[in-house]
Amino acid sequence: MWRVVTRQSTVPPLPLPREDGGVSTVEDWREALAESEALTPAVVKTILAVHGDRGKRAIEAVTEHRVKAYRDFTVVVGHGDEYIVEGGECTCADSEYNLDPADPTQRCWHAIAVDIAERIGEVDHHDMWYADVREFL
Repeated sequence: MWRVVTRQSTVPPLPLPREDGGVSTVEDWREALAESEALTPAVVKTILAVHGDRGKRAIEAVTEHRVKAYRDFTVVVGHGDEYIVEGGECTCADSEYNLDPADPTQRCWHAIAVDIAERIGEVDHHDMWYADVREFL
């Protein structure tokens, strides 16, 4: 397998599209989710292959209904805190310190969870401001 060497890390290239019509890239699984509106076994397998443990944690968050949309923000409830995801960017330390924003395979599990939940209609909508809710936490 070819690797792209950067200053700080070695990043594998995105997988090539599969000839059998299966999903194999970030764009593929996003499109497949938007079309099927469900986490099919093929899509789950691809999310796990592309994103590893982050993909697994994202799927768990979606199935546990921990992606919440408020009037002002979309929030993913983690095990220790809540994280705001806006425009594909997250407030978590993983996003801030560990990931290359130019590489779509390097996303925190919170951002991946929002992508999944939005495409399959599993966002828990709240008609209130998160800023108001946050005061109570």
